[in-house]
Amino acid sequence: MTVAGIVGSLRSGMTIGIGGWGSRRKPMALVRAICRSPLTDLTVVSYGGPDVGLLCAYGKVRKVVAPFVTLDSIPLEPHFRAARQRGEIEFTEYDEGLFMFGLYAAAHGLPFLPTRAGLGSDVMRVNPDLRTVRSPYGDGEEFVAAPALRLDAALVHLNLADARGNARYLGDDPYMDDLFCKAATDAYVSCERIVTPAELAAAGPVQSLLVSRMHVTGVVETPRGAHFTDCLPDHPRDERFQKEYATAAADPDLWPEFKARYLDVDEPTYQEATR
Repeated sequence: MTVAGIVGSLRSGMTIGIGGWGSRRKPMALVRAICRSPLTDLTVVSYGGPDVGLLCAYGKVRKVVAPFVTLDSIPLEPHFRAARQRGEIEFTEYDEGLFMFGLYAAAHGLPFLPTRAGLGSDVMRVNPDLRTVRSPYGDGEEFVAAPALRLDAALVHLNLADARGNARYLGDDPYMDDLFCKAATDAYVSCERIVTPAELAAAGPVQSLLVSRMHVTGVVETPRGAHFTDCLPDHPRDERFQKEYATAAADPDLWPEFKARYLDVDEPTYQEATR
C-alpha cells in the first residue's frame, strides 16, 4: 500500500493502536500523514511517545490510553503534557503490565484477562471502573480484570517486511508490536525495506520474525519512516531534532515555524529537511 492509502482507510472516531515504545520505533511517517489528514476524534492506544504528542498537537485526539507518554531522553512529551493540562483530552492511565494484559486479552478475543499488575497501586484509585476477580481455584486469590484493549486499527513500524505483510525487527526489543496487530481489526505495517520472503527469512533468528501476514491488512515501505524516533540498527534516535521539537513545542512563538517547516509538508520534503 501507500501511506496515503493506509491513512485513507482510517475513519474519524476510530480507536487506533500505535506500536513502538516511547521515542523508539514509532510509525512516524503514518502519524505525520494522519496529522495532515481530516481525521479527528481518535482514541489512541500506545506506549506513548511523539506519536501521541503530535496527534494531540494537531487536535486529532479525543482520548489516550497509555502507561506513559515520553520522549525517553526527555522525560515528558511536551504536547501531550500541554493537552492534559488544558483538559483537552481524556486519559486512561494503566501501568505497563496492565496495559500489556489488555492487549493480550484483545489479541485472544477475550473480554479481560486476570493479572496481578495494578494491585496495591494507585492504578486502581485513578481507574475506578477497573474490577477485580477471584480465582475459582486454590485459595481464591484476587486479580485485576484487565479489560481488553480492542483496536479498530493498529500502526507499527519494523525494519523489514515482505510484500505479504510478514515483518521482522532487527533491534533488541519487539515493543509488543505483534500484540497491537493481533488486537486490531485492521493492522498496517510500515517498514524500512520491503524484501523478498527468502531475504526476510534469512535476516535473523526466527524469534525476530514478529508479525505474521495473517494479522496484516497492508504494508508500506517508508525508509526513515520512524524518524525522529530510533529504528535500530537502521538509525538511532535523532536527539538533535528531538530537542528542537521539544523546544518548539514549549514556545508558542517557535512552534508555528517548526510546524510549517517540518510537519505541514509531504513526506519527501520532511525527509529531505531532516537529513
